Amino acid sequence: MSLGTVRLINAVFYAHHGVMQEEHRIGGRYEVDVSVDLDFKAAAETDDLSRTVDYERIYRLVQELVTRNRFYLIEKLAYLIAQRVLDAYACVQGIEVTVRKPNPPVGGPCDRAEAVFRYRRAEEQA
Repeated sequence: MSLGTVRLINAVFYAHHGVMQEEHRIGGRYEVDVSVDLDFKAAAETDDLSRTVDYERIYRLVQELVTRNRFYLIEKLAYLIAQRVLDAYACVQGIEVTVRKPNPPVGGPCDRAEAVFRYRRAEEQA
């Protein structure tokens, strides 16, 4: 297997997530990273997009989940993004999704809060 990684780094959206009522009302900036591991061999040999993941499509999946929903927890958002990508691409062997909330309301200075979800598909039994 020729394992490789495709990443989207720091996709930025404005959305309404958080535990505090004000976060749902006012909204804020959210940043998302998606990293997928998959076999590069077929895509590399054919130079064919259908043999890999389409990161534009992944971006749209992320955008839809982040901007069209409201969640209390960024953990739920990270989990759902991963599940949506895994459902869309059987070729993905592993995924890591990071959701960041810059300047979270924690009562003092804080650059960001983030939730990271990792998942690896079980190895196929021969």
